Amino acid sequence: MSQNKEVKQAEKPGFFARAKAFIVALPGRISGAFKNMVSELKKVAWPSKKDLINYSIVVIGFLVVLAIIVGLLDTGSSFLVKKLIEL
Repeated sequence: MSQNKEVKQAEKPGFFARAKAFIVALPGRISGAFKNMVSELKKVAWPSKKDLINYSIVVIGFLVVLAIIVGLLDTGSSFLVKKLIEL
């Protein structure tokens, strides 16, 4: 039984060995991640300039409408709170 324990301990690398292996493999893992990112970005269907301008106009218009709605709600709610305080 003590031989099995010794064999298992001998097979498992220590903390420093694992840390060294991690540090040695780190640059390769980082460069692999960037290579995967570049290959995925090449697959992206980028919009044309005209489409990008149209999408931007739609988003800006939507934001303006929402800002007006939120402003009106804020003004209305502050008016109601002032009237309730005056009671």
